[in-house]
Amino acid sequence: LQTLVYGRDRIRFMESLVVGDIAELKPGQGTLTLLTNEKGGITDDLIVTNTSEDHLYVVSNAACADKDLAILRDRAAQLQAKGSDVHLEVSDNALLALQGSPSMARVLQAGLSDDLAKLSFMNSISTTVFGVPGCRVTRCGYTGEDGVEISVPAARAVELAEQLLGVPDVWLAGLAARDSLRLEAGLCLYGNDIDETVTPAEAGLMWTLGKRRRVAMDFPGAAVIMAQVKEKPRRRPGAMALTGAGRAPFTSLYPHIPGTVTSGCPSPCLGKNIAMGYVEAAHSRAGTELTVEVRKKQHPAVITKMPFVPTQYYMAK
Repeated sequence: LQTLVYGRDRIRFMESLVVGDIAELKPGQGTLTLLTNEKGGITDDLIVTNTSEDHLYVVSNAACADKDLAILRDRAAQLQAKGSDVHLEVSDNALLALQGSPSMARVLQAGLSDDLAKLSFMNSISTTVFGVPGCRVTRCGYTGEDGVEISVPAARAVELAEQLLGVPDVWLAGLAARDSLRLEAGLCLYGNDIDETVTPAEAGLMWTLGKRRRVAMDFPGAAVIMAQVKEKPRRRPGAMALTGAGRAPFTSLYPHIPGTVTSGCPSPCLGKNIAMGYVEAAHSRAGTELTVEVRKKQHPAVITKMPFVPTQYYMAK
């Protein structure tokens, strides 16, 4: 779901729904943030960009599109009733992701008049891509790799995709490939690792809360979340790597100590199974050994630090 937020009160509107400091974003800069409910649970994770064209550009998960849009529209109506200047426009653009360093930059630069070397991670520009005008290129992609998401007018999406696929280095990739990359990078997947029953404090995502927002406590569920920070959550996110099993394809891992595995797969880069989940705080320290079950057989594993594989995000000099 791609939503454009217009009006002089657009930042106040967005900050009434998410935990991030949207006001501090420079033109063209975006941030990963969380849409929370009154109980502190995570309704969705979003990328909000403060564009250079006097609107916010919001990208949310497709699986959450209906509920997210209902929340956005309801809050907009509430603020409009009080005289606020905010209105929404749902974009019908398609979204293409081009991921993988270092080839991505070389491939895309050939079709851009803008200098991609000046575009840092989590920044965005409106531009023409391989002759297709009206595109928004954002240097992100939720894979841990240097990549971009290209918002392209729907009528020309196939054309642009075919042009990109005409480059020998570009291949189609399914969600399983993307999932292994995001897990290697230690990134949470909505619906697996985070949902409305998990708070940012429990998920290890307190870094998404701006300092100003923590003090103001003016986002949904603030009292619950900040209380958890002081009390320390009883469960914590845990990254697990198998130490005694091979690369059984698409195998989930199940710890026998108190806890839950939420994501698991073979790591193509590491050549072993990895997983993310939640364990009791006492078992969450890196180096803690545990037993997991893979296809009804027990294997040793160890809690490890994330990310499993170093990220390749691009920071312009």
